[in-house]
Amino acid sequence: MDAHPFIPNSSSKIRKKIMEKLGIKSIEELFRDIPNDIRIPADKWDELNIGLKKPLSEIEVKRIVNEKLAKNKQLRIPPFIGGGAAPHYVPAVIKYIISRGEFLTSYTPYQPEISQGILQALFEYQSLMAELLDMDIVNSSMYDGASALAEALLMSMRVNKNRKKILLPANMNPFHKEVVMTYLYPHISQGRVVIEYIKYDPVTGLVDKEDLKEKMSKDVIAVYLQNPNFFGLIEENAIDVSEIVHDHKALFIIGVDPLSLGLIKPPGELGADIAVGEGQPLGLGLNFGGPYLGIFAIRDEPKLLRQMPGRLIGLTQTIEGGERAFAMILQTREQHIRRSKATSNICTNEALSAIASAIYLSLLGRRGLIKLSKHIYYKSHYAMKIMRKNGIKANIFEADFFKEFIVSFNEYNVPYQFIHEKLLEEGIHGGLYLGKLYPELGETALFAFTEVHQRQDIDLLVHLIKRILEER
Repeated sequence: MDAHPFIPNSSSKIRKKIMEKLGIKSIEELFRDIPNDIRIPADKWDELNIGLKKPLSEIEVKRIVNEKLAKNKQLRIPPFIGGGAAPHYVPAVIKYIISRGEFLTSYTPYQPEISQGILQALFEYQSLMAELLDMDIVNSSMYDGASALAEALLMSMRVNKNRKKILLPANMNPFHKEVVMTYLYPHISQGRVVIEYIKYDPVTGLVDKEDLKEKMSKDVIAVYLQNPNFFGLIEENAIDVSEIVHDHKALFIIGVDPLSLGLIKPPGELGADIAVGEGQPLGLGLNFGGPYLGIFAIRDEPKLLRQMPGRLIGLTQTIEGGERAFAMILQTREQHIRRSKATSNICTNEALSAIASAIYLSLLGRRGLIKLSKHIYYKSHYAMKIMRKNGIKANIFEADFFKEFIVSFNEYNVPYQFIHEKLLEEGIHGGLYLGKLYPELGETALFAFTEVHQRQDIDLLVHLIKRILEER
């Protein structure tokens, strides 16, 4: 028998049937569209400089991979990097629950009659997130915080289709801005939309309300506000910004760090029409950059609901018996019928990440979330205090912050990259360098402090930075 036990349709009998249906006489005909001059014939494959040029056993592969992994830098303590994603503790129970086959192997639940479990889990995610954000409707879900923001802006363009200007804050996450510009490029290049940036106050680091007022007009589609902003600062004038935006009948979009909502007012209370955010802090870990979770919520208004991307899970009843049941009540991608009228190009969702976040929130509860938010707030403020005590310029702006703040090294005339590399030699990963992202800030870095950092970790970081500066 020539069939491979792990490769479907690998027997010669099945291959022959498939080729007959396809109207081909050999496997090579499948690749006839590829020019011959760039193809490598089968008898030349052994000449390719690939791998070790020989088949490897599982134990050999495992040893080679472990040797490669051993070259990775081993950190003594969790990294202090922030800027959109930061280290947070992931309770062991989360990974255990989402490893269940019902969740781990499930894709988008198109057939509600056989997907009740995962539909209910996603419904619970929507409900928990709606309460956390103080918003009416939450989808499940976007890819990450950056794509959620980009989709929110595209949605705003569809709602306010006779306008053509979007206002973004200069103190927003620059990585999210890159994604936004990629999503909006076709519209920008065709002149359908114009992006303008609201300045930030050089003293407080917060959005400049006066600059916002000057840029507002009847042509503004939407205004975005990140709170806390990229510098970690809490936008204390968010309600004032909301009033300015709504006075011009534009849409107000707020981006949040979900863990900050145990302390600061949620988007709904600040008057947001759309709320977005990154779900990474809610039990997902850093995961080497993903997968993450894009939070997306709106207030209950038909014109917003009909243009919201993603999917909504709803609670309903069975036809017979009136038992509780769950179903997808809105799929604005409309892939089943009117694909050309889809509101989003997102073809899947982060269901497993959403379920992980639902488990995380249910474990914390309201009191737990508040306690965790306070813990992170106090931990980061302790870091600022101990840095300043040791002569390090921490938090360069005159505004309160959550979890992260900027540290300046300008007065030492030392490139931050030098400090960062010295920290790495000690097994410490420092903050995110801002010199290229915000040239006006010079040699600065964004440091994040969360529940995973112990007091002695922070003391060690400060001690090492001080020593590096003194020895320079």
